[in-house]
Amino acid sequence: MNFQDAVKLCFQKYADFNGRAARPEFWWFFLFCLAGAVVLEFVSGGLSWIFSLATLLPSLAVGSRRLHDTNKSGWLQLIWLIPLLGWIAMIYLLVQPSDVTDNQYGSPSEN
Repeated sequence: MNFQDAVKLCFQKYADFNGRAARPEFWWFFLFCLAGAVVLEFVSGGLSWIFSLATLLPSLAVGSRRLHDTNKSGWLQLIWLIPLLGWIAMIYLLVQPSDVTDNQYGSPSEN
């Protein structure tokens, strides 16, 4: 999956918390959100906030699907709320390889 496909797919599944998302889908969308927020911060702080708010729901959705791909609950994203240690734990969970078998969240994605 390339950058454009990942961003397009995440916006198509804007609020879809069901299913699975492979690593490239999550990390390309993460890069898009980070780069967009940084670039817009230089233009205007208000635009950066609007962009971040507009991409919050799809970010949570793709994060949930990414955790599902590793056979974990999407609710684990609440770990983000713990400063530093929670962030390290979440990054560790999100870089884990995909579960190659069917799990309770569905079949492995084709991405």
